[in-house]
Amino acid sequence: MTRAADTTNRAVARACPVTVLGLGAMGSAIARSFLDRGHPTTVWNRTAAKADALADAGATAVPTAADAVAASPLVVVALLDGTAVEQVMTSVGTAITGRTLVNVTSGSPSQARANERWAREHGAAGYIDGNIMGHPPCMGTQNILLTFSGSGSSFAAHEGTLRELGTVTYHGEDPGAAAVEFLAQVATSYELLIGYLHTLRLLRAEGADLAGFTDRFGASLAGYPALLTSMVRAVESGKYGPDLGSLDVQAALMDDLIGHRESLGVESVRMREVKKLMDRRIADGHGHQGFSGLFELLAPQGEA
Repeated sequence: MTRAADTTNRAVARACPVTVLGLGAMGSAIARSFLDRGHPTTVWNRTAAKADALADAGATAVPTAADAVAASPLVVVALLDGTAVEQVMTSVGTAITGRTLVNVTSGSPSQARANERWAREHGAAGYIDGNIMGHPPCMGTQNILLTFSGSGSSFAAHEGTLRELGTVTYHGEDPGAAAVEFLAQVATSYELLIGYLHTLRLLRAEGADLAGFTDRFGASLAGYPALLTSMVRAVESGKYGPDLGSLDVQAALMDDLIGHRESLGVESVRMREVKKLMDRRIADGHGHQGFSGLFELLAPQGEA
């Protein structure tokens, strides 16, 4: 692409009128980010007073969601939950005809697919489902991560505008794909962080240096990408090498971990669950394999 063409595309993106439905912390940050980048921005919120500050900054506040949708070719929905999205979309009805709907309200993959069906049935130009990882004050910077999926043509048409909000990844035509990615990312983070908090409780009970441990653990995370890559290759191939050592050895270590926690009155339920999985895998004759082999025991009942 030539520099002139790139400049023209950026100008078109900046000029694109945008509507934002929902003015909580994230919706307000999205609207302000669009305003700051020169987009004519229409806003609506169930509690009208929440639009006052944005109106003072140059946004157009309107009384109904249908009015807001009718004002722009690109409509961004940032509400509390899926129920709120349903209610607002019902009130919008056919006003969505010819508009591209971008929903960044957190929800399930099935909700995203249902929203896409609703948008298609009501004549929308396209539906894009999205999720946001980051804090509202960072909106408009590369520290905000946005995952999108859904209509490829609509994403291509509005990609420049959406990329002004942060770091964007498009996950394909399936409208539920972005939610799959988002929920997986968040779930992994919670699993890590609850384990970290349990460990801090253990360290405090021992009178250890919490900050010092945190610094050392943080530094050790640099080694995890290679480990994760080896584990996913094992899962995909079904060949489970001794990634963290054999399960025979790891199971003995788990007994030490559980005993240490319980001696100090620190919760050990999660450790016991892992130990049960290890014991099952060993009993099935796979004690020589590594931790990644536990994947075979995590399938839903009845699924191989």
